[in-house]
Amino acid sequence: MHYVSTRGHSGRKQFCEILLEGLAQDGGLYVPESYPRVDDATLKAWRNLPYASLAFEILSLYVSDIPPADLKAICEKTYTSEVFGSPDIAPLRRLEPGLYLQGLSNGPTLAFKDMAMQLLGNLLEYELARRHQDLNVLGATSGDTGSAAEHAMRGKKGVRVFMLSPRGRMSAFQQAQMFSLQDDNIHNIAIDGVFDDCQDIVKRVSGDLEFKRRYNIGAVNSINWARLVAQVVYYFSGYLQASETTPEGVSFAVPSGNFGNICAGHVARMMGLPISRLVLATNERA
Repeated sequence: MHYVSTRGHSGRKQFCEILLEGLAQDGGLYVPESYPRVDDATLKAWRNLPYASLAFEILSLYVSDIPPADLKAICEKTYTSEVFGSPDIAPLRRLEPGLYLQGLSNGPTLAFKDMAMQLLGNLLEYELARRHQDLNVLGATSGDTGSAAEHAMRGKKGVRVFMLSPRGRMSAFQQAQMFSLQDDNIHNIAIDGVFDDCQDIVKRVSGDLEFKRRYNIGAVNSINWARLVAQVVYYFSGYLQASETTPEGVSFAVPSGNFGNICAGHVARMMGLPISRLVLATNERA
């Protein structure tokens, strides 16, 4: 599997290259050259897999430069009951006939972003050790991305996190999650402004290729494909659980800010997951 930039000027890359790079050199997002298709027989074979095994099967379709045994070990290290509080990882709760709530907030920061960030932290540590390199992760957050990223990267060898957040504009709970961490590799930077000001700084740095290379800067926001593909897994998990009792079709109503969450659902559907509808819920912006 190779990846290309949405702007078409960065050549073909393998998974571990884009894992460390974040944005493409031309400012585009890295996406697969094509989406692997999953047929009904494969879905049936996946139905009773534990979450870590399902993650391995899906990631294997996108990752060709990590040995399968290593990738499986990373998935099993990530998706455990110790980290997510239950062996089900992303269970469905029945609210009424035909209506379910998927539990994606069982990770260490109680945010759905733990589902991808915990995997991303282990992938980064693995690849950096393999290359004998360090990485400076620069991110922007209004709360949940920052705390999930920091709790996933804390103590990881070869990784330093610099997280930008808008001063005084996060919930007290999320601010405490971030600012209370005392790990040597975690650095919080409060910016006078709003989240978009923080995001603009990250984008400008990512667009400065010389600066980015000099300081080995990577990303954990939705611009990192590894994070997005990790989110694809819980759409498959949700479908496989719900379709046992809802054979007529499964739809997902998804809260999404910068649309990384709903994009993962779109990718799952592109892979052949029979999603009836994707309903996007977001806040209104002036």
